[in-house]
Amino acid sequence: MLASLTRPAALDIVAQAATLLFENGQTTEETVVAADNLGRALGVPVTLLPYWGELAIRVDGTPLSDTVPATPLGVDTVKVLATITIVDQIADRTLPGTAALAALAEVKRLRPASTLRFALFAAIAAASLGVIWGVLGPASLLLMAFSAGAGALLRRQLAALSGNPYIQPLCAAAVAGVVGAIAMRFHLADAQLLIAVCPCMILVPGPHILNGAIDLARARITLGIARLTYSGVILIAICAGLLVGLAAGNATLPAAGSFVPAPLGAEVIAAGCAAAGFATFFSVPWRLLPLPIVAGMVARAAHWALMSLVGAGAATGALVACSLVGIVITPLAQRRSLPLGPLAFSAVVSMMPGFALFRCAGDLVQLVSSGERASAHLLTGIIANSTTAFLIVLAMTIGLIVPRMLFQYFLPLSARDRRTTPTFKRGPPHTGRESA
Repeated sequence: MLASLTRPAALDIVAQAATLLFENGQTTEETVVAADNLGRALGVPVTLLPYWGELAIRVDGTPLSDTVPATPLGVDTVKVLATITIVDQIADRTLPGTAALAALAEVKRLRPASTLRFALFAAIAAASLGVIWGVLGPASLLLMAFSAGAGALLRRQLAALSGNPYIQPLCAAAVAGVVGAIAMRFHLADAQLLIAVCPCMILVPGPHILNGAIDLARARITLGIARLTYSGVILIAICAGLLVGLAAGNATLPAAGSFVPAPLGAEVIAAGCAAAGFATFFSVPWRLLPLPIVAGMVARAAHWALMSLVGAGAATGALVACSLVGIVITPLAQRRSLPLGPLAFSAVVSMMPGFALFRCAGDLVQLVSSGERASAHLLTGIIANSTTAFLIVLAMTIGLIVPRMLFQYFLPLSARDRRTTPTFKRGPPHTGRESA
């Protein structure tokens, strides 16, 4: 039996658990359901109201409530899984409620993937994206890997110095720009554009985009817009860092040229490696790495078949491939309360339109500098690249979230096993401010 808890103590446990989930990449819906299950297990039925910057928790049928600061800036799969384990243990009555806060405090102290692993897999992911774009030259791939690895090391150092979420992608992208500029000036490799762009692609905040889209689809409009705005500012920081790095080396983003697709086998293997790299960024534990790797390889094979054999467009290929990933990953994630964003995005990262996005940013800078002398071709390129990037991201998002919503419709989260534990003692009046 769980030890008796006062209502404020039980409310504090729910608040701490919900904060850990919300701030580390769990979807809003899963966070709300986990808080509900935990509250019932502690004998205090609660309603969680998530907002950008705070979580409001109310005890049903009473005036008791609490509001805690919480902003979903990070993604840490290990912390999400550890928190879900604690919620399950409390529901199973294997963890006393009185020990829950100490257990949750331990989760807060969990560290992400080691710096060595983080940098190594960043290098692997960037080089893998280069292979997918048809780069097979050792010099180009090594420069991509070096640039991404150096950027990853810098990100870890900056994380220890500043909590600003934009500094890390800005500076890592600047490193990619500098390395790309050096490659251009000294003609170190042929794929000069991709040497600059591929290390920046690994900085794209995919889980935040997916979680924001899911919130919008569930009519959590304010929170969804806030998540997508946060993702957009990160993308702007990445583009700015890349362009600043290139400018520091007195270079500009080179023309696209023509890319020769890699063989199917190379693409599929590279997609698996890229998935492993991105999963590492989100601290996915080793035991779960096979899931995004296999899903990513299958999705890439489907994408290649649609574009090479059927002649489908990039957006159509991304829609079908991401739908396949959603169908594979969603039931496993829902059954085991795994965060969808890190696993799903890691599997489909090879389809992100990073090239179109960064090309558009470079053309915008050129448009501003050219002023009235800007050519119509430049404006056409901006429209084409921005439209391409938007359609592909939209297709990917729809492909990933629609299967999830269908699974949740036919197997609602509320239908999961909920256990209640009974007793609490009435404590002194709570002083936390009431939620709106």
